[in-house]
Amino acid sequence: MTASYRQPGLVLTDRHFTVPLDHGDPGGETIELYAREVVAADKAQRDLPWLVYLQGGPGFGAQRFVGRQAWLARALDEYRVLLLDQRGTGHSTPANRQTLPLRGGPAEQADYLTHFRADAIVRDCEAIRPAVTGGAPWTVLGQSFGGFCTVNYLSTAPEGLSTAIITGGLPSLDAHADDVYRAAYPRIERKVDAHYARYPQDVERARAIAEHLTRHEVVLPNGYRLTVEAFQSLGIVLGGSEGSHRLHHLLEHAFVRTLQGPALSDAFQEEVQGLLSYAGHPLYALVHEAIYGQGTRPTAWSAERVRAEFPQFDAAKTLAGDGPLLFTGETVHPWMFDCDPALRPLRETAELLAARTDWPPLYDRARLAANEVPVAAAVYHDDMYVDTAHSLDTARAIRGLRTWVTDEFEHDGVRAGGPRVLDRLLALARDEV
Repeated sequence: MTASYRQPGLVLTDRHFTVPLDHGDPGGETIELYAREVVAADKAQRDLPWLVYLQGGPGFGAQRFVGRQAWLARALDEYRVLLLDQRGTGHSTPANRQTLPLRGGPAEQADYLTHFRADAIVRDCEAIRPAVTGGAPWTVLGQSFGGFCTVNYLSTAPEGLSTAIITGGLPSLDAHADDVYRAAYPRIERKVDAHYARYPQDVERARAIAEHLTRHEVVLPNGYRLTVEAFQSLGIVLGGSEGSHRLHHLLEHAFVRTLQGPALSDAFQEEVQGLLSYAGHPLYALVHEAIYGQGTRPTAWSAERVRAEFPQFDAAKTLAGDGPLLFTGETVHPWMFDCDPALRPLRETAELLAARTDWPPLYDRARLAANEVPVAAAVYHDDMYVDTAHSLDTARAIRGLRTWVTDEFEHDGVRAGGPRVLDRLLALARDEV
């Protein structure tokens, strides 16, 4: 069943697909996928090439645009666009604390979630492509984790692609999660240092909030337990183009005076819970480290273990001295499954995924070395979320890939840069620049 409707200058169509949960068992259980088709109104009746967008994450549905926003404006000049809600996200069959118990206990839930990585998402794309394009290959635009999926696509089904565009999402082909986070913490520290250089008044504000949290139990309105470690994790916003400003505006109104003394304001708590809650994207926490899993070595709460190698992130040690409190970034920790009511019922499931030792490989170096699909990738200089050195190593491993290394944008450049980023990458892929 499809339904079409309009936004100014656009025609949108809801698309629904049924795909196997396990593509290795095509006759077994199925799940539903949702995607939104978008085309310029003045081109709605034309036979246009297709571009499928793979959102960053994992665990986020495709961005809900209003009109010709960000990169979509450029894409609609020549493409019919499919905004895919990857399995388990958005309007596709959900995977969360409410639905996962339908699978059974934690062991059954963990087994189910092994089917929610890049390899399954790519096989979903190939399963639906004939119904969308009539069998013609399409262009894929992969942002962040969507870029990880795109490299898997090039490794496993390049015949389905006419062009591949990657923004902030060239993964290491063989690094363990420990290697990923060992490279990440110094980048995170640089982002925090840059934030404090821009807003030096935030050094004392962040320390004051952390000290308050060590003396008071704070439970946010949604039931989230705001610990010092949880407060530090707000640093995840620093990887975006407006993140430093957003964090500053949050910190500047943290406290109010009350009859009982200073307290964290309702406004501060409301904004913090929106930033920290995983209610809308629990898959991010559940499978985030699993996206790096390949082979028999477990991820084993990699970000938590590796953080111990960087004692400057230890809040207790910082507060015992007079240095600035360091925020953290795109890392998932076991304590999140205690603090967040959306994750608490899934703690044992997460433990089983962290201990798993049978992850299949995601990338094929030989096929990438023989690649014939035009590929272009934006690599953001000192990207907080994806290591630049890892990205460039992978770029060299993909035959014909052209890179655009830039410090003009942060990780969200394809959104913040409007049409310019996609326009530049399409030109690179076409050998026009």
